[in-house]
Amino acid sequence: MPGATQLVLATANAGKAEEIAAVLGERFDLLPRPDGLAEVVEDGETLEANARLKAAAVCDASGCAAVADDTGLEVAALDGRPGVRSARYAGEDAVAADNVAKLLDELATTPEGERRARFRTVVLARYPDGAEVVAEGSVEGVIATEPRGTGGFGYDPVFVPDGSGGRTFAEMAPEEKNAVSHRGRALRALAERLASA
Repeated sequence: MPGATQLVLATANAGKAEEIAAVLGERFDLLPRPDGLAEVVEDGETLEANARLKAAAVCDASGCAAVADDTGLEVAALDGRPGVRSARYAGEDAVAADNVAKLLDELATTPEGERRARFRTVVLARYPDGAEVVAEGSVEGVIATEPRGTGGFGYDPVFVPDGSGGRTFAEMAPEEKNAVSHRGRALRALAERLASA
Protein backbone atom coordinates (compact mmCIF):
# COMPACT_ATOMS: atom_id res chain seq x y z
CA MET A 1 0.00 0.00 0.00
CA PRO A 2 2.38 2.80 1.09
CA GLY A 3 4.39 4.56 -1.55
CA ALA A 4 1.61 4.70 -4.15
CA THR A 5 1.98 7.90 -6.11
CA GLN A 6 -1.21 7.57 -8.15
CA LEU A 7 -4.74 7.96 -6.86
CA VAL A 8 -7.87 7.54 -8.97
CA LEU A 9 -10.64 9.98 -8.09
CA ALA A 10 -13.93 8.32 -7.26
CA THR A 11 -15.90 11.52 -7.78
CA ALA A 12 -17.33 12.72 -11.06
CA ASN A 13 -18.24 16.06 -9.42
CA ALA A 14 -16.01 18.70 -11.02
CA GLY A 15 -16.12 20.94 -7.94
CA LYS A 16 -15.01 18.15 -5.63
CA ALA A 17 -12.31 17.07 -8.08
CA GLU A 18 -10.90 20.60 -8.11
CA GLU A 19 -10.84 20.75 -4.31
CA ILE A 20 -9.14 17.36 -4.08
CA ALA A 21 -6.57 18.39 -6.69
CA ALA A 22 -5.86 21.63 -4.83
CA VAL A 23 -4.77 19.67 -1.75
CA LEU A 24 -3.47 16.33 -3.05
CA GLY A 25 -2.33 17.35 -6.53
CA GLU A 26 1.17 18.34 -5.44
CA ARG A 27 1.88 14.99 -3.79
CA PHE A 28 -0.01 12.55 -6.01
CA ASP A 29 -0.69 11.93 -9.66
CA LEU A 30 -4.49 12.18 -9.66
CA LEU A 31 -6.33 10.21 -12.32
CA PRO A 32 -9.97 10.81 -13.33
CA ARG A 33 -12.77 8.45 -12.52
CA PRO A 34 -12.83 5.64 -15.14
CA ASP A 35 -15.19 6.31 -18.05
CA GLY A 36 -18.29 4.18 -18.12
CA LEU A 37 -18.18 3.27 -14.44
CA ALA A 38 -21.71 3.08 -13.10
CA GLU A 39 -22.77 5.35 -10.28
CA VAL A 40 -22.18 3.73 -6.90
CA VAL A 41 -25.28 3.26 -4.77
CA GLU A 42 -24.56 5.23 -1.62
CA ASP A 43 -26.68 3.30 0.84
CA GLY A 44 -24.28 3.32 3.77
CA GLU A 45 -25.49 4.42 7.17
CA THR A 46 -22.46 6.67 7.74
CA LEU A 47 -20.26 9.02 5.75
CA GLU A 48 -17.35 6.61 6.13
CA ALA A 49 -19.42 3.72 4.81
CA ASN A 50 -20.37 5.68 1.69
CA ALA A 51 -16.80 6.83 1.10
CA ARG A 52 -15.69 3.20 1.40
CA LEU A 53 -18.32 2.02 -1.11
CA LYS A 54 -17.17 4.58 -3.68
CA ALA A 55 -13.43 4.08 -3.16
CA ALA A 56 -13.74 0.28 -3.28
CA ALA A 57 -15.78 0.36 -6.50
CA VAL A 58 -13.28 2.62 -8.25
CA CYS A 59 -10.28 0.72 -6.89
CA ASP A 60 -11.75 -2.57 -8.12
CA ALA A 61 -12.60 -1.12 -11.53
CA SER A 62 -9.25 0.56 -12.09
CA GLY A 63 -6.88 -1.78 -10.28
CA CYS A 64 -5.28 1.30 -8.72
CA ALA A 65 -5.47 3.07 -5.39
CA ALA A 66 -8.58 5.26 -5.26
CA VAL A 67 -9.71 8.16 -3.13
CA ALA A 68 -13.32 8.99 -2.28
CA ASP A 69 -15.14 11.22 0.14
CA ASP A 70 -18.61 11.64 1.52
CA THR A 71 -19.85 14.84 3.07
CA GLY A 72 -22.79 15.62 5.27
CA LEU A 73 -24.35 18.89 6.38
CA GLU A 74 -25.58 18.46 9.96
CA VAL A 75 -28.07 21.12 11.07
CA ALA A 76 -28.72 21.31 14.81
CA ALA A 77 -32.31 22.56 14.48
CA LEU A 78 -33.09 19.59 12.22
CA ASP A 79 -31.66 17.00 14.62
CA GLY A 80 -28.56 16.58 12.43
CA ARG A 81 -30.36 16.33 9.09
CA PRO A 82 -29.68 16.15 6.21
CA GLY A 83 -26.48 14.40 7.34
CA VAL A 84 -25.58 11.29 5.37
CA ARG A 85 -28.53 12.03 3.03
CA SER A 86 -27.26 15.52 2.12
CA ALA A 87 -26.77 14.84 -1.60
CA ARG A 88 -30.23 13.25 -1.87
CA TYR A 89 -32.10 15.38 0.66
CA ALA A 90 -34.85 16.46 -1.74
CA GLY A 91 -35.02 13.04 -3.43
CA GLU A 92 -32.89 10.58 -5.35
CA ASP A 93 -32.86 12.72 -8.51
CA ALA A 94 -32.49 16.04 -6.71
CA VAL A 95 -29.97 18.64 -7.83
CA ALA A 96 -28.16 21.02 -5.48
CA ALA A 97 -30.75 23.78 -5.88
CA ASP A 98 -33.53 21.36 -4.86
CA ASN A 99 -31.64 20.35 -1.72
CA VAL A 100 -30.92 23.97 -0.77
CA ALA A 101 -34.55 24.93 -1.34
CA LYS A 102 -35.78 22.10 0.89
CA LEU A 103 -33.29 23.01 3.61
CA LEU A 104 -34.29 26.68 3.59
CA ASP A 105 -37.97 25.75 3.58
CA GLU A 106 -37.51 23.53 6.64
CA LEU A 107 -35.63 26.34 8.42
CA ALA A 108 -38.03 29.10 7.34
CA THR A 109 -39.34 29.68 10.87
CA THR A 110 -36.04 29.03 12.65
CA PRO A 111 -34.55 32.24 14.13
CA GLU A 112 -31.12 33.29 12.89
CA GLY A 113 -29.55 32.52 16.26
CA GLU A 114 -30.71 28.89 16.07
CA ARG A 115 -29.39 27.97 12.62
CA ARG A 116 -26.13 26.36 13.73
CA ALA A 117 -24.73 23.69 11.43
CA ARG A 118 -21.63 21.63 10.80
CA PHE A 119 -20.18 20.38 7.54
CA ARG A 120 -18.35 17.07 7.98
CA THR A 121 -16.30 15.12 5.42
CA VAL A 122 -14.81 11.66 5.61
CA VAL A 123 -12.19 10.92 2.96
CA LEU A 124 -10.86 7.43 2.33
CA ALA A 125 -8.02 6.05 0.22
CA ARG A 126 -8.41 2.40 -0.76
CA TYR A 127 -5.63 0.21 -2.15
CA PRO A 128 -5.87 -2.90 -4.34
CA ASP A 129 -4.67 -5.04 -1.42
CA GLY A 130 -7.65 -3.87 0.65
CA ALA A 131 -5.68 -1.50 2.88
CA GLU A 132 -7.36 1.80 3.72
CA VAL A 133 -6.41 5.18 5.10
CA VAL A 134 -9.24 7.31 6.51
CA ALA A 135 -9.38 10.93 7.63
CA GLU A 136 -12.11 13.33 8.69
CA GLY A 137 -12.58 17.09 8.73
CA SER A 138 -15.34 19.39 9.89
CA VAL A 139 -16.21 23.07 10.08
CA GLU A 140 -18.81 24.82 12.22
CA GLY A 141 -21.09 27.58 10.97
CA VAL A 142 -24.65 28.71 10.39
CA ILE A 143 -27.21 28.41 7.61
CA ALA A 144 -27.97 31.71 5.86
CA THR A 145 -31.60 32.73 5.28
CA GLU A 146 -31.07 32.85 1.49
CA PRO A 147 -28.43 31.73 -1.02
CA ARG A 148 -25.51 34.12 -1.60
CA GLY A 149 -22.53 33.89 -3.93
CA THR A 150 -21.71 32.18 -7.20
CA GLY A 151 -18.77 29.95 -6.27
CA GLY A 152 -18.60 26.44 -4.90
CA PHE A 153 -21.32 23.85 -5.23
CA GLY A 154 -23.91 21.99 -3.18
CA TYR A 155 -24.91 23.84 -0.02
CA ASP A 156 -22.06 26.39 -0.32
CA PRO A 157 -24.42 29.33 -1.08
CA VAL A 158 -26.15 28.94 2.30
CA PHE A 159 -23.33 27.77 4.61
CA VAL A 160 -21.59 30.56 6.52
CA PRO A 161 -18.50 29.16 8.25
CA ASP A 162 -17.48 30.65 11.59
CA GLY A 163 -14.84 33.34 11.21
CA SER A 164 -15.75 34.17 7.59
CA GLY A 165 -17.04 37.66 8.28
CA GLY A 166 -20.54 36.52 7.42
CA ARG A 167 -19.63 35.23 3.95
CA THR A 168 -20.95 31.94 2.62
CA PHE A 169 -18.58 29.40 1.09
CA ALA A 170 -19.98 30.46 -2.30
CA GLU A 171 -18.79 34.03 -1.67
CA MET A 172 -15.20 32.93 -1.00
CA ALA A 173 -12.37 32.42 -3.45
CA PRO A 174 -11.58 28.70 -3.89
CA GLU A 175 -8.30 28.95 -1.98
CA GLU A 176 -10.04 30.70 0.92
CA LYS A 177 -12.67 28.00 1.10
CA ASN A 178 -10.11 25.18 0.88
CA ALA A 179 -8.13 26.69 3.75
CA VAL A 180 -11.02 26.38 6.22
CA SER A 181 -13.46 23.88 4.71
CA HIS A 182 -14.38 20.45 5.98
CA ARG A 183 -13.10 18.82 2.79
CA GLY A 184 -9.84 20.78 2.85
CA ARG A 185 -9.23 19.75 6.45
CA ALA A 186 -10.03 16.10 5.75
CA LEU A 187 -7.80 16.03 2.67
CA ARG A 188 -4.85 17.63 4.48
CA ALA A 189 -5.23 15.07 7.27
CA LEU A 190 -5.36 12.28 4.69
CA ALA A 191 -2.25 13.61 2.93
CA GLU A 192 -0.34 13.55 6.21
CA ARG A 193 -1.45 10.00 6.97
CA LEU A 194 -0.58 8.80 3.48
CA ALA A 195 2.86 10.40 3.74
CA SER A 196 3.56 8.57 6.99
CA ALA A 197 1.97 5.26 5.97
